Amino acid sequence: MRGRRRCRIVVDMCRLFGMTSGDVPMQATFWLLEAPASLRAQSHRMPDGVGLGWFGLGGEPVRDRAPIPAFANADFETEARTVVSHTFVAHVRYATTGGIDVHNTHPFDIRDRLFAHNGVVRGTDQLRSWLTPADLALVEGETDSELVFAWLTARILATGSTTDGIISGVARIAAELPVYALNFVLAERGRLWALRYPATHELWVLGPAAGGRGSHGRAAEKNPTGRIQMRSSDPDVPAVVLASQPMDDDPDWRLLAPGELLVADGVKCTSLFPFDEPAKPLRKEDLSSHEASAQTPLRPSPLSR
Repeated sequence: MRGRRRCRIVVDMCRLFGMTSGDVPMQATFWLLEAPASLRAQSHRMPDGVGLGWFGLGGEPVRDRAPIPAFANADFETEARTVVSHTFVAHVRYATTGGIDVHNTHPFDIRDRLFAHNGVVRGTDQLRSWLTPADLALVEGETDSELVFAWLTARILATGSTTDGIISGVARIAAELPVYALNFVLAERGRLWALRYPATHELWVLGPAAGGRGSHGRAAEKNPTGRIQMRSSDPDVPAVVLASQPMDDDPDWRLLAPGELLVADGVKCTSLFPFDEPAKPLRKEDLSSHEASAQTPLRPSPLSR
C-alpha cells in the first residue's frame, strides 16, 4: 500500500534472484550489491554459499559458485559489477540438504539451462528412480534441488517444450512426493520460468511496466516519486526481476499467487496455474530441526511496505 508503513516478516531460507531483458545486454549490479535488500545484504542471514549464473555472448550458461557467503566473496562482488548479460540467475544458500560444498551451491547448470530453488522436497530415492543413468550422470551434488532440476530437464526433453516439461515434471512431484515448498527460477537464454508452489514461501516479481530494470549504471538514487533507480549515462533497460522478497521499496513488486508459474519470454510475462495442491504436503513439524530452522520467521524486514 502506498503511503503506509508495513513490516514484513522475513523467513531465513535460501534466496532466489532472476532477471531477464530478453536480448538486451544489462548488468545486475544494483540488485546484487546495492539495493536495500540486495543478495549481498541477504547473505548475512544465508551464509552457506553464493552462486551467480548468466549467459555468455554465444548463449552458453556461465556460473561462478562458492560455499561461502556473498558478503565475503570478492569474485561475486567483481562479477556483480562487471558481467553483462541479458539473463541472470543468482542464489544465496542456507543449507538444509547436502553439505556446504561447491557442488551443492546453486545455480545448477544442465543442458544449457540454469536453475535455483528454495524449499524442501522429500523422496529423493524415488525421484532418482525416475531418472535414467544418463540423467543422473549430469547431477554433481547431493541436494534435492539438483535432482528436481534433472527431473524437470528430462521432462523438457521428453515433451519438447520447456513450459510443458515443467508442468509435467512438477505435477508428478506434487502427486507422488512429500513437498514442503518448491519455489524455483529456471532460465534459458532470454527466458525465465518462476514457480511459487504451494503457498509456503514467497516469490515476487517486478515487471518492466512497474519499474523492473537492469542497467549499466552502478549507483542508485531516488527520483522525486521515491522510486529507487539506477544513475547511468545509458538508459535503463526494461527487465523482469524475480526475487524471494522485494529488494527495494518500490510499491509495484507483486507477490506471485500460490501455484503460479510465471513465464517471462523476454519482458513479456504470462501466468499459468496448472497445479493441484500437493498430495503429500509436509508440515513444519515433519521437518528435521535443521530444516525447520531454515524455514522459521525470524525478524521484520528492513523494508517497510
